[in-house]
Amino acid sequence: MRGLRPSSTTLLAVAASMALAAPAAPQAPLQLTLPGQSSPKPAVKSAPKPAAKPLRKPVQPAQKEPAPAAAQAALPAPQPGMGREVDLAYGAYQRGLYITAFALATRRVEERGDIKAMTLLGELYANGFGVPRDDAKAAEWYRLAADRGDREAMFALAMFRLAGRGAPVNRDESTKLLAAAAKLGHAAAAYDLGLIYLEGQLFPQDFTRAAEMFRAAADAGSREAQYALATLYKEGRGVPPDMNEATRLMAAAALADYPDAQVEYAIALFNGTGVAKDEPAAAALLKKAARAGSPIAQNRLANVWAAGRGLPADPVEAIKWHLVSRAGGATDLGLDDFMRRQPPDIRAAGEKAAQPWIEALKQPRS
Repeated sequence: MRGLRPSSTTLLAVAASMALAAPAAPQAPLQLTLPGQSSPKPAVKSAPKPAAKPLRKPVQPAQKEPAPAAAQAALPAPQPGMGREVDLAYGAYQRGLYITAFALATRRVEERGDIKAMTLLGELYANGFGVPRDDAKAAEWYRLAADRGDREAMFALAMFRLAGRGAPVNRDESTKLLAAAAKLGHAAAAYDLGLIYLEGQLFPQDFTRAAEMFRAAADAGSREAQYALATLYKEGRGVPPDMNEATRLMAAAALADYPDAQVEYAIALFNGTGVAKDEPAAAALLKKAARAGSPIAQNRLANVWAAGRGLPADPVEAIKWHLVSRAGGATDLGLDDFMRRQPPDIRAAGEKAAQPWIEALKQPRS
């Protein structure tokens, strides 16, 4: 199974270094094959885009730090009707006002023992927003909130334990935390737990259990889980094979702008697999995924432009996207031959159109 990645959603953001490994032995993607052309090899997948940067640079706090975790045992229990100030704290966080978020969250912890405020303090320390980054303190706050039943803190702490932040790597504890968060309805935790069942390293590989976890996350709106579950339905692993259900789930993930799903749903539309055949709609989806940086989509779009299927034939666009996809790792001997057969001015125009995209691929990712 290819393209399955751990969720990138935590409370607000979890560093990419915390990612779960995808299952081994990836399978080739669906192929969009046009008459008279051979199927291109799967493209090398582009790296995920970095998380959005905060609205302002973190600064050091002027106010006092909250009491350390060891002193929190005597915190008062959370009180009803106490959420407004925590909402203000999260609002400040989202606007990049980290000192304000720190102060409001600290007050809620000290006055009410608010678990959401504890989680927010963990997030501030984890990212170094408004305070010096401190993984040990972040883990302490996440643990306090997790022990009091906060699913976001459970998930964040699971990612810490998986990445070895604040303590040595502990995959057993990470899995237990993911299971607890998933039981409380955390979609990303359920998805990542599904990946662990697919991986089969911490416990025996179990496709049925993986499908159950993906279903829970998919029903909660996780586009990654929708894509993963669709792949299981397509392959008949853990669930009975069902192309209609696979296509339905792929469509949902594509609608949520998941590039892998857009490519596969576009191919299903192009071929009429599990859905009514619609080549123009397929071409439109391939355009979207290609512009988002998917080499596979770029390759299939080049084939569409070359054949004039779903879009008017345009050899310049075909050459452009072929060269861009090739720079991203795709190979396609049929399109190589198509390009060679074009007049020099057409080839030159395609190469010129591709150049900005190819140059962008060479830029270091931040």
